[in-house]
Amino acid sequence: MKILFVLNNFYTTGNGLASSARRTVAALREAGEEVRVLSGPNHNPDGPQPEYVLKDFYFPIFQPLILAHGYQFASTDTKVVEEAVRWADVVHMEEPFVLEIRTAKIARRLGKPMTGTYHLHPENIFYSLGMGGWRFPNQLMLKIWRDCCFNKWKYVQCPTQNVRDRLIANGFTSDLRVISNGLLPDECVRVPHENNPYVLICIGRLSGEKDPCTLLEAMKHSTHAKNVQLIFAGRGPQEKKVRRMAHKLYTDGVLSYDPVFDFFDRDGLRNLAAKADLAIHCATVEVEGLSIMEAMQQGAVPIIAQGPITGTHQFAIDERSWFNQKNAYELARKIDWWLDHPTELEAMRGAYVNEMKKYSIDRSVQELMKMFRDACAAE
Repeated sequence: MKILFVLNNFYTTGNGLASSARRTVAALREAGEEVRVLSGPNHNPDGPQPEYVLKDFYFPIFQPLILAHGYQFASTDTKVVEEAVRWADVVHMEEPFVLEIRTAKIARRLGKPMTGTYHLHPENIFYSLGMGGWRFPNQLMLKIWRDCCFNKWKYVQCPTQNVRDRLIANGFTSDLRVISNGLLPDECVRVPHENNPYVLICIGRLSGEKDPCTLLEAMKHSTHAKNVQLIFAGRGPQEKKVRRMAHKLYTDGVLSYDPVFDFFDRDGLRNLAAKADLAIHCATVEVEGLSIMEAMQQGAVPIIAQGPITGTHQFAIDERSWFNQKNAYELARKIDWWLDHPTELEAMRGAYVNEMKKYSIDRSVQELMKMFRDACAAE
């Protein structure tokens, strides 16, 4: 089966969508499928390039903001897009943007079946513009995506049940299949350490929808704050704000250890999670949350925000590992409970390691391959 993956930039770094696409493509190839990519270029001159390369598209005024989110758009070249689509048995769309809309138009003309993955909510975009909580623009964007993209694709991968529920409620009519983006089969390599201090990690982009500030507010209510080392793993548009707020907690004496900010590659994140006591995930907008899942894979017990458009809380084994989004006091109580009960904390490490085995990328790829075959058979 010849599968074409379509996305704006397959090789951009610091972007969960592109990272997930690279993993999936690699796993499909290992499973024996023939996969090619239609995308903008790899800006690393020594790295590989997509099989079908499009030029970058630069947005006036907004380009620095786009880059701050680890993103890059591609221009569309009809000749390149048509060559890619003609090659494929099935065309898989990774985004609901102009490139995918134009690719879909050509795919329909050539009679090629189309599938897609729902990777991000409109709120992921509008939070950058200060409108993440505005109902009208987010609902309008979702409707545009539905009518111009997703409802024109026969099958759609929903990484979590939360996503599927939202799409059904908003009139999406494709065959919606809950398929995790999948975890690589990493062995748990816990690093023992004395609880002095406790290590709490927060992995993800430093942005409004990821809400790292709620963790900092929670420290004001935690009885263990003075014996906690916070580590923020990520970059983003709110980095300066979060750094200032974190350092102030240290200078005010709320924290005895100055919070650490750094950006880690995949091996670095795995090693970080392997020594963490708790992994805190405060995002109010999240399709799946592979970063927190990878932390759980290394035995870091999670505390995850629960909300209407975040799907990550489905991975919490019980209520001790979730809190109502933006509720800093409740988060503090959950942190304190785990740190006050080290025996239960240690027991749950193994439980979360085992839980994550359900979401292996091998299982996800098998389900995706079935989706692709069904799309081809239905055409």
